Amino acid sequence: MTRTEQDTWDLASSVGATATMVAAARAVASGGTNPIIDDPFAAPLVRAVGLDFFRRLVDGEVTSEEADGGERDLRLETDSIAVRTRFFDDFFLNAARDGIRQSVILAAGLDARAYRLAWPPASVVYEVDQPKVVEFKTTAMENLGAAPAVDRRTVSVDLRDDWPHALRASGFDTARPTSWSAEGLLMYLPPEAQDRLFDKITELSAPGSRLATEYHGDSGRSMSERARQFNERWANLGCDIDLSGLFFDGERNSVVDYLTAQGWQVTTRPRRELFADYGLVFPDDEESQLRNIIAVTATPR
Repeated sequence: MTRTEQDTWDLASSVGATATMVAAARAVASGGTNPIIDDPFAAPLVRAVGLDFFRRLVDGEVTSEEADGGERDLRLETDSIAVRTRFFDDFFLNAARDGIRQSVILAAGLDARAYRLAWPPASVVYEVDQPKVVEFKTTAMENLGAAPAVDRRTVSVDLRDDWPHALRASGFDTARPTSWSAEGLLMYLPPEAQDRLFDKITELSAPGSRLATEYHGDSGRSMSERARQFNERWANLGCDIDLSGLFFDGERNSVVDYLTAQGWQVTTRPRRELFADYGLVFPDDEESQLRNIIAVTATPR
């Protein structure tokens, strides 16, 4: 899967396949012992996409022999996605508790928060993603008989295009505080597109807004190296889909430094601390990419 400047995808190809992968991990995590998340829509959405490996994974059909000793990798991946999911769940619920009624989920993929979280009355959630992705999820949820728990508004646009215009055309109010998420997104953007994304979020954010994202602090390592390790872990589970060509290389600005320079007050938490917060054991592995992941929350100053 080689990226191009204006490539597109559905949920069974390119970057879209990673959304299905993440949903599969959420499904496995939701069905585990003492789960820290509950996503009842993840498994049926994965089945609807139809990628064989991920379908078999959510249905418990990936055997230990097929995984070739990858049980630890599966636990690591599902725990990691569960922790990330819980962090963003809590971010949106806390923002709503504090009175924010407008939320934007960038690169929403198979995210079902508009359906499964307890949103307060009068809340509006905008889901931004590629047209094929938005259309598929909307149809799949309708086929499941699922109704949004909030005023869900879809915005079918590529984040490399003029998505602020499309967002405003869907009713987004620049005068209202907004809770924003950029979850599992930045590595799939070219470095300059990452900066433009935060520039546009800054322009659209009224006082009182909040942003949640993540930052991989090991900026000295290339995206290609991260992609190789990422792909190897899933290959160890028996995954026959090559996910290694999806990340963009090149020097990136630190998310923390860039947002601070744009006038945001930034707070960070290492992934290790989030594992502890949610009662999970952080992997004691010097080579683990998780050691360098930082959860970022920010508010305009």
